[in-house]
Amino acid sequence: MGAVENSFVAYVLDQLGEVEGLGCRAMFGGHGLYRGATFFGIVFAGRLYFKTDHATVGEYTRRGMTPFHPNERQLLKTYYEVPADVLEDRAQLTAWAGAAAGCAGRQHGGASRGAPGHGAGAAMGGAEIGGAAPGVARFVP
Repeated sequence: MGAVENSFVAYVLDQLGEVEGLGCRAMFGGHGLYRGATFFGIVFAGRLYFKTDHATVGEYTRRGMTPFHPNERQLLKTYYEVPADVLEDRAQLTAWAGAAAGCAGRQHGGASRGAPGHGAGAAMGGAEIGGAAPGVARFVP
């Protein structure tokens, strides 16, 4: 893994510093993000992807984001790239991370919760999202 990728992982972890129980583990050429034992995100090739479900995927697709596609044979339709404007805004990113962890917890029947005071739909909708044009969550040193 190169210095640029390590810098991006460090940036993502710094931006997610408010997420309670945040963990990061190297895996399969990238990094997995956890809230406690709940796997909710992927950092891969200078991009950040969060877990989605029926309540949250629409906001990603509305912004032109695409699912995680690490190679020609794999496509994970429940992990979508995080828009650049969300990545750059700690409060929004923390809310989106909470929603992603909530999606992962619901999928596995766990008690994982979204951002405090927000369900997955609330964390993804309305004023918290902002009106910036969609971008690519990619780190450029």
